[in-house]
Amino acid sequence: MSNPPTEFYSEERWQNWIDRIKDEDIDPEDEDSARLLLNLQDDTAIAIAKIVAAYDDGELGEEETLEEINDVREIVLSEVDIEDEEKLILVDGVQTSLVCVFFAAEEYVANGPAEEGTVGDYLSAAADAEAEEDLDAALGYAAQAGTLIIDEQELDMTVAEDLDYGLVTEWINGLDSLQSAMSDPEVVEEDE
Repeated sequence: MSNPPTEFYSEERWQNWIDRIKDEDIDPEDEDSARLLLNLQDDTAIAIAKIVAAYDDGELGEEETLEEINDVREIVLSEVDIEDEEKLILVDGVQTSLVCVFFAAEEYVANGPAEEGTVGDYLSAAADAEAEEDLDAALGYAAQAGTLIIDEQELDMTVAEDLDYGLVTEWINGLDSLQSAMSDPEVVEEDE
């Protein structure tokens, strides 16, 4: 059945992840550490996928859906209280990856999936815009790619291989989590 309001994601849930990151020795080269950070990201993407699914199923209206997305955004993108500089940078990377997920979900709810082009077309346009330092346009294109992912178009991760590391590659990571969440919106267990 449908979730009661605010049960898609909670401040407490996010904080549990942050506490785990604080408590563990995090080494991005280590598989377990990398998985913890990916699970943090995937968990948020799953919440967004469930909100969008509730909207598509008619359980939530447009305004309510946008409010739910915004509630999750406020929790996840708020300043994180971690003293360890390295961990803070890693969590910031996850937050950056998720920015595009929030925009894509809002764009999908407000305007539906992009009318023309493919996920790859929009991500190429995003990379070009980033190269020209037009970050608003880059985010807009990446969000359009996200609307297509929500609409079940495939994100081919090889698209990121040719790109210089930057915001667009971070956003592609977030969109990859969104794609996984859309195809299998199972909750990531915090104790995994």
